[in-house]
Amino acid sequence: MPTARKRARSYDPAKTRAAVFAQFGNVREAVRGLDEEQLGLPTRLGEWTVRELVAHIGMAVTAVLRAAARPAPPKQDVQVLDWTFATAANSAAIDDFTRRLAVERPDLDAYLAQAEDGLRALLAEHPAGRLLETSVGAMALDDYLVTRAVELVVHTDDLNAAVPDLAVPYDRQALAAATRLLADALAVKAPGGSTEVRVPPYAVVQCVEGPRHTRGTPPNVVETDPLTWIRLATGRLSWADALAGAQVGASGERADLGGLLPLLG
Repeated sequence: MPTARKRARSYDPAKTRAAVFAQFGNVREAVRGLDEEQLGLPTRLGEWTVRELVAHIGMAVTAVLRAAARPAPPKQDVQVLDWTFATAANSAAIDDFTRRLAVERPDLDAYLAQAEDGLRALLAEHPAGRLLETSVGAMALDDYLVTRAVELVVHTDDLNAAVPDLAVPYDRQALAAATRLLADALAVKAPGGSTEVRVPPYAVVQCVEGPRHTRGTPPNVVETDPLTWIRLATGRLSWADALAGAQVGASGERADLGGLLPLLG
């Protein structure tokens, strides 16, 4: 697993908190109108139905509450970027928890409302730097909230893909945080300066070993939009399919990112 020795960028705690509540609110509003047939639709997440996907979205928020309920660790030992590379190791436990939750909490609207109320109460009580013992290690509260923004954006996209015409909107700040974190994760996984990856308007990173350009147009450039980048980084879209569908532009001999993706399991 790649290790992020330092955080690639900082995230404004107030903006992150607002983004999490905005995106979660978008999901809550959309889910409130789903009927049983829609909740039973398949998703692109293995055997999960929409009901299980929605339960998991709530679980992504209540994970903050569960972490805060544990004793605060003495020191931080992971950065926000480390979370990106550690999620796959917990996939089996997450799947089991999600399936049980979908059965135990059939009233999804009530469950999501409870999750939001709990998070608001928690954040009103604790400062941004409060340490949490998360599933990937000890992390500051508002760093962990950045990962929640990523979860919410990724699974909003899953929800939109599963339910025709649902069109849950994306909060701009949440989408920006997800784009930047996953772009920075690529730079950690493939350090270097030979290739420039552009995801306007939110992120530009240098990556991949090789000759570093110092000025002018880089010899190797990859460019795409935020949602396409998020789908590539999370394995929802393959590099080959993105190229074939003209969803990503890649020029230069070091611009093939196919072997580096996905980043988030």
